[in-house]
Amino acid sequence: MITLTPMRRAFMALAVAGTVALGLALPQGDVAPSAVAQSNRDLDRAVAALRGISTMKADFSQTDRAGNTARGTMTLKSPGKIRFDYGRDADLLVVSNGRSLYMIDYEVNQVERWPIRNSPLGALLDPDRDMRGYGTLVPTGNPDVLSIDVRDPDKPEFGRINLIFVRNSSAPGGLQLTHWVALDAQNHRTTVRLTNHRYGVSVPDSTFRFRDPRRSSRRPG
Repeated sequence: MITLTPMRRAFMALAVAGTVALGLALPQGDVAPSAVAQSNRDLDRAVAALRGISTMKADFSQTDRAGNTARGTMTLKSPGKIRFDYGRDADLLVVSNGRSLYMIDYEVNQVERWPIRNSPLGALLDPDRDMRGYGTLVPTGNPDVLSIDVRDPDKPEFGRINLIFVRNSSAPGGLQLTHWVALDAQNHRTTVRLTNHRYGVSVPDSTFRFRDPRRSSRRPG
């Protein structure tokens, strides 16, 4: 069995990405009206791109500040379903069934649960969540790359995250989320990179179910 103990702290950073992925707002401070308008348009495009995903699969690699890396497959289905699968031999699974987000720890037969609205992934998974309060556009010097810095001042325990989008005509809304870098409240950095994006794939709802390890000695599927 693959033990992901060094990566457990990094899970929260991974989840934070969902919290802020659509929590986008106008830049603050003394900014020219034309720059504000452009930022607003870019942020709206990022929101539309993420909201335009009906189903998606992507390979991910999750690296913590010590260089430990875990890999797996992310599956997304709108509304509200997501799965971070670290592989059949891993001891960790993160999955949302559209109502609640679960982290299943096979090593200790433990399940943690958050209601979608209150979970770290809420902004990505809850279509009714207010998305307009948390993010600012960061200049990149490259018109094909959008960098969005996001943090919730009311929830400092979620840390902050930088989301990177690249213009891609084959992606919904013409923007593809390629990676994010998260910094938690303890200054632990986690980088999650997505590759091999597949949009509009067939994803059965059974993908987002699992057997509760507290009720069985068998590994949940």
